[in-house]
Amino acid sequence: MEIQKRISLRPYNTFGIDVFSEYFVEVSSLEELKEAIQYGKEQNLSILFLNGGSNILFTKDWNGLVVKINLKGIEIVRETEDFVWVKVQAGENWHEFVQFTLAKNYGGLQNLSLIPGNAGTAPMQNIGAYGVEIKDLMTELTAMEISTGNLRVFSNADCQFGYRESVFKNELKNQFVLLDVTFQLSKRNHVLHTEYGAIQSELANMGCEKPTIQDVSRAVIQIRQSKLPDPNEIGNSGSFFKNPVISAQKFEEIKKNYPNISGYSSGDSVKVAAGWLIENAGWKGKQFGDAGVHEKQALVLVNYGNATGKEIYDLSQSIIDSIQFQYGITLEREVNII
Repeated sequence: MEIQKRISLRPYNTFGIDVFSEYFVEVSSLEELKEAIQYGKEQNLSILFLNGGSNILFTKDWNGLVVKINLKGIEIVRETEDFVWVKVQAGENWHEFVQFTLAKNYGGLQNLSLIPGNAGTAPMQNIGAYGVEIKDLMTELTAMEISTGNLRVFSNADCQFGYRESVFKNELKNQFVLLDVTFQLSKRNHVLHTEYGAIQSELANMGCEKPTIQDVSRAVIQIRQSKLPDPNEIGNSGSFFKNPVISAQKFEEIKKNYPNISGYSSGDSVKVAAGWLIENAGWKGKQFGDAGVHEKQALVLVNYGNATGKEIYDLSQSIIDSIQFQYGITLEREVNII
């Protein structure tokens, strides 16, 4: 384990924001993780744990220690005729892990293909796409308590999952480091979720009358690639805002003025498509210096080169203010602001 000083974090965040950390270390084992934390405590440094860097916006330098989590490994915990339990270490790339499960013909994660980031941050915000969320498949995870170094196993219920929420973003925020995650996946009789978004039409375009889990994954990948920028080419963190949830009554009131508003009903509430709100308010494709709103997906804020985190943050605030003024709806950022 090597502690480095004054390291640029540009390669370690998908927005490509060029900020610096006073101290930086990469850890590949539990022992190195504990050692890094101990070093931070001894030096009285604020510690930031960084995984894939896909859901974070740096607005300033980090005057402390950044610990990059590189724990690797995938293992089969147990299996039956119908199901398999697969444990993945926090530092594994999420999309590569999904493709690993599909290569084994394990079903469940196909709708979550091509989501940027690593496995360790997936449960933290309960990532989801096309009608599937982490909470639907995760059975447990292992995390280390930062203050004591003790390991704790969290069940699905313990994680208190919500829409892009978990206990690790609320009452246990900054108290645990996630080490590994276990998923229960199907070995046969796979359940396909193709009713959400454009999956069915994409499968039809592919000529798939009886789609497999691999076909669904390919459809999801093609849809995402057609409208979402590759972080390796244009800095971004995927969806920047959550889809707001409002009452059905308020949705109907807004619909009187905006009959084409997009939303998904669930009982007495409606999840409104934030991308529709932003696009309809005229923000889609707008660029301010190197900070902008992507031309194909209004939910995605981008760094076209050398935008600062503050410039992207200020743009997000302008969008929030605009949506509040026009629709009376408050958007909430999905990305963590540092």
